[in-house]
Amino acid sequence: MNNVFFYRSPLGSMRVTGQNGALVSAAFTDDVIETEPSSPVLFEAKAWLDRYFAGRDPGPVPPLAPSGTAFQKAVWTAVSAVPYGETISYGDLAVSMGLSPRHARAVGNALHRNPLLLFIPCHRAIGRDGALTGFADGIARKEALLKSEQARR
Repeated sequence: MNNVFFYRSPLGSMRVTGQNGALVSAAFTDDVIETEPSSPVLFEAKAWLDRYFAGRDPGPVPPLAPSGTAFQKAVWTAVSAVPYGETISYGDLAVSMGLSPRHARAVGNALHRNPLLLFIPCHRAIGRDGALTGFADGIARKEALLKSEQARR
């Protein structure tokens, strides 16, 4: 059974969905609905988001169960290893996975399909020259997220 709640972040409302004790999606939305978490994993997600948007390293993420291809999941796992406040280029992320830097575009495409924004920190991947590129919810949000983490580029 899916459980959903809407989180009011400084960057807009987020729709967070849990299923079978794990988060399956988190995305910014134009919907502004007042809801409270209705399951343990959603309470955990809310507490994590509260810490994150308070400007602190939120610590370990709640259980996650994203849907995607094996390659997408490998990329999401790799980007999840990038510490809070750090960034990595798409090419370097590919290399960290044992791929060639030429796979940067494929890595970027996988990150674009990330169903768990923030919990899988795809915003920490940047262009090789430090440019902020390719974020599903817009460059302005990516920039704000990195600034809140005081990310070094």
